[in-house]
Amino acid sequence: MTEILRQPAEVIYAHELSALKADDTSPKPTGWELSPQAVVKYLMGGTTSDGTVISEKYVGNRKLIETAVATLATDRALLLLGVPGTAKSWVSEHLSAGICGDSTRVIQCTAGTDENQIRYGWNYAQLLAKGPSREALVPTPLFRAMQDGTLCRLEELTRMGSDVQDTLITVLSEKMMPIAELNDAVYAKRGFNVIATANNRDKGVNELSSALKRRFNVVVLPLPDDMNEEIAIVSKRVAEMGHSLELPVPANTSEEIGKVITMFRELRGGETLDGKIALKTPTGNLSTAEAIAVMVGSLSQSHWFENGALLSAEIVSQNMLGAIIKDPVQDKAVLEEYLETVLKKRKDYAKFYHSMNELL
Repeated sequence: MTEILRQPAEVIYAHELSALKADDTSPKPTGWELSPQAVVKYLMGGTTSDGTVISEKYVGNRKLIETAVATLATDRALLLLGVPGTAKSWVSEHLSAGICGDSTRVIQCTAGTDENQIRYGWNYAQLLAKGPSREALVPTPLFRAMQDGTLCRLEELTRMGSDVQDTLITVLSEKMMPIAELNDAVYAKRGFNVIATANNRDKGVNELSSALKRRFNVVVLPLPDDMNEEIAIVSKRVAEMGHSLELPVPANTSEEIGKVITMFRELRGGETLDGKIALKTPTGNLSTAEAIAVMVGSLSQSHWFENGALLSAEIVSQNMLGAIIKDPVQDKAVLEEYLETVLKKRKDYAKFYHSMNELL
């Protein structure tokens, strides 16, 4: 097994991408590895003519993925918007892998991201020795994507300041990036585009300017409406991550996932699934991604400290507390009320009730 903890999507799913490419007879936009139809199949799953099974990467509305792919075939950039845990980064990575075979041209946006990290930087040794030149210029992932006609991913676009965000306007509207120091510019090749992700729920979010918003087509990725769909997403990702981390997946994992999802959905929705009891909501999101993290953490703890035969409610409860209690005062009160008004009355949740009460 490789020593690399996590390979890019185009490496992990190289066999599927190769099979799709060999099977793909539809027209392709300039610079694309696959046709739009094949990219959608890569994300949504299916079977090629030679019998290769294409695994489902995104469990959700197919039309959303079709809209995202169609957008990237135009000159408009794509903004994947949603609350944390709605698979924005996951979809962004797989879109890049399917379209251009390279998902690694990524800029992680933060409050400390400056214009040089978006546009280009300088090798200061060469800059001091020879002055401004192409050789002294250090291209960013965005710069290289423009040069090569590929996609660039900008993760958490609203994390960086509004003034830095607006450095993208010229790139997205004119498809060029001025290099003022050289009286030159880089012009984007056909196939270039940008996939950005953003959410408007976390603290520290900066609003996009109206000028920048107009350069994006927005696709909103929702939390799963259907509980069974959410359980399927978590089960799939937990199995994949368990395999990647060499963690056995006990036989009762699906049962425990169902209970975790039930509790998460009730707490974030503010009522029990039957709608009979209103609940206070915690400060955290309790997203699908957090449910995956809870279960993977439970698998690890069970494997390394409990021989991993079965997942226990005690272990899952320990991992759930960190996801639920973000504010030690407010969220603890919310969970205590939920335990007494809901879980205490459910016989099949008795172990969770007692375990969480002991931990609180």
